Amino acid sequence: MTDPAMSVTPYWELTFDADGDPDGARRDRLLAGVVERGVRDLVVFSHGWNSDRSGATRLYSRFFEPFPALAPTARLGYAGVVWPSMRFSDEPIPDFPRSVAAELPPRPALDKDSRHALLETFPGRATVIDQLARMLDQQPREEAELEEFGRLLRLLVDIVPPGPQALFAADTLAEGSPQDDPEILTGSTAAICQELAMALWLADTPGVEAPPSLWDGAHELLRQGTYYAMKRRAGTVGERGLGRVIGQLAAAAPQVRVHLVGHSFGGRLVSFALRGLPEGVRTVKSVTLLQGAFSHYAFATRLPHDPRAGGVLQGQQNRIDGPLVCCYSGHDSALGTMYPLASRMAGDAQGVAAFDIGRALGAKWGAMGHDGVQAVPGTPSLKLAEAIGKLPVKGCVNVDAAAVVRRGGPPAGAHSDIVHRELAQLVLAAGRIR
Repeated sequence: MTDPAMSVTPYWELTFDADGDPDGARRDRLLAGVVERGVRDLVVFSHGWNSDRSGATRLYSRFFEPFPALAPTARLGYAGVVWPSMRFSDEPIPDFPRSVAAELPPRPALDKDSRHALLETFPGRATVIDQLARMLDQQPREEAELEEFGRLLRLLVDIVPPGPQALFAADTLAEGSPQDDPEILTGSTAAICQELAMALWLADTPGVEAPPSLWDGAHELLRQGTYYAMKRRAGTVGERGLGRVIGQLAAAAPQVRVHLVGHSFGGRLVSFALRGLPEGVRTVKSVTLLQGAFSHYAFATRLPHDPRAGGVLQGQQNRIDGPLVCCYSGHDSALGTMYPLASRMAGDAQGVAAFDIGRALGAKWGAMGHDGVQAVPGTPSLKLAEAIGKLPVKGCVNVDAAAVVRRGGPPAGAHSDIVHRELAQLVLAAGRIR
């Protein structure tokens, strides 16, 4: 189908709700369309922390644009996943317009676009969002007010939500049970805000002065709270949504080879889709993770620091009839600094004032997009230039993409700097698409 906003054709959109239920009409158009258009290779891309369909569509159009020229004889089709997520508008994306830049209020106040994104992402929570925004604006001095902020945040994100999402927040398993205790949301709010404020200051985040305000930390705590909810949604949509649709596609069009691409939490989404594949489906030929925002131990059978535990996706790379390619960059400060701080358990380190950020980058709370897949034996590490020419045909492979994934300011750094011809070439190489 032709979409005037899209640089390539045929293109289909797959839309899911927070519980992973698809828009049936859009799904059916994809299932019928790949057969009608004679598609041989279908590239499916999932966005990460975008707040609306337009931002996701713009990303897909720009990323897919080089594909026809790079693989002129391939019978390619393209699909974009749209799921209910959000991105705070003070996180710039390289080369994307940022019309609100001049309107952003000084920290820690919540800007109007981020507030609007919260309202869309957490429907039915308008009163709670208004209270959180008012507290960030007024910055009351009493510690009790910070604790109230924490209570409201827990109410917003539903630490233990009803429905299927409750099963999908963990990255690791201990003796078969999910390890998922978001103590960043359950401990002392004042202490956590102090820690986060210091981390922002050390990361040289604009608007965060020394000494940093506890309410700067509260603003970041709100971001990290939504991070936790989006992490949970990504797993839900991947396993219950995209995985099942790929199974239906395999039944309707068994000749189609599927190539999954995910950015940030979209990397978590497409990885969980492997766990949702019906038994015997081998239609996924490659997975490419671009700055994946989930644990670098997700695919590990055993964790180096806890031999009783393993990754929640352990062995799922074997469901790919091809490689799982994990791109990472040391210029991604969102994953290098803020991700491990948010992901670690409260009390697991000494606090950010004594927190050796350089050492923490490779610690047990690290992310795929910072240092690649960890604790999976036989995983090679390649530079981007060499990877395009000699990817293995099976198993996990880490690719250092820092040569191109390098632009962006704090607090996210180069986390969203993924629209590059070289990364498009890598996706094609991973899928053996010519």
